[in-house]
Amino acid sequence: MAQPLIILAGPTAVGKTGLSIELARAAGGEIISADSMQVYRHMDIGSAKVTRGEMRGVPHHLIDVLEPTEDFNVTRFLAMAKEALSGIISRGHVPIVAGGTGFYIQALAYDIDFTQHGMDDTFRRQLEQVAGEKGPEVLHRMLREQDPKAADEIHPNNVKRVIRALEFFHQTGGRISEHNETERKKNSPYDLFYYVLNTERSILYERIEARVDQMMADGLVDEVRRLRAMGCTRELVSMQGLGYKEILDYLEGRTGLEEAVSTIKRDTRHFAKRQLTWFRRERDVRWLDLPRFDNDREKVLEYILGEIRAVCPGLCPSASPTLHNG
Repeated sequence: MAQPLIILAGPTAVGKTGLSIELARAAGGEIISADSMQVYRHMDIGSAKVTRGEMRGVPHHLIDVLEPTEDFNVTRFLAMAKEALSGIISRGHVPIVAGGTGFYIQALAYDIDFTQHGMDDTFRRQLEQVAGEKGPEVLHRMLREQDPKAADEIHPNNVKRVIRALEFFHQTGGRISEHNETERKKNSPYDLFYYVLNTERSILYERIEARVDQMMADGLVDEVRRLRAMGCTRELVSMQGLGYKEILDYLEGRTGLEEAVSTIKRDTRHFAKRQLTWFRRERDVRWLDLPRFDNDREKVLEYILGEIRAVCPGLCPSASPTLHNG
């Protein structure tokens, strides 16, 4: 029998953290974070990082393991996540992947090959220079000429992924969209329970607004100020995260604070829409629409546990856990 792998994904601010922790407590699991920002130390507020108290004793992996100056990409995520996965299984626990970075989740769930194929570092540096001097739109136009489908799928501001796609074409002569499509057709090596938590758009947007307001109250400006004092600049992958680059603009006098906060809220809403679009393309997803459960997260949790028990009877105890906020 294949190894069970539980995934709890969804858009930002939908409430994955608390649900994933209670799911781990009920299923005897450990959590692998599929978040591109919580991996960084010193970046707690802007990443809405789970706290030690919220973890409630559940082991979490890929959180607070890199310095903000280090690069983090899908290849590195895969290596770190597989190592964590191996350890969790060896301890007789259930791996639970929780987060909103669909690209990373897909790579792990289907063991997709995103290796660099010996990519030319010189070519990458040239592309990075072009992006810095002429803006990301120039690279995105290049990608549209070479691989229109990849250009449709990758946001122009996601310079890292645009460059990866251009590198792939430069090195292999093939389109990364076609390579990824082939990889996506692979069956998962796991007994996959792939859930995506969602709610009404208006409620999600209210939660996003409230979360950004809370980040400001918790000291996001001071957090970015400390990162800047540590030598973190806008060129770093970590500082491209939502909330960080906008506050950096404020600290460097490019914009006012009110405008920066408004931009964070707007761009986070747009990000949530892109996340949902990604998950809708995934073939094995089981949608958990909160209104269908009367917006009662305990009902959602029991539903998940019921499905898992039906397939893997020994995986979860029958007792009903109590869902805590988080």
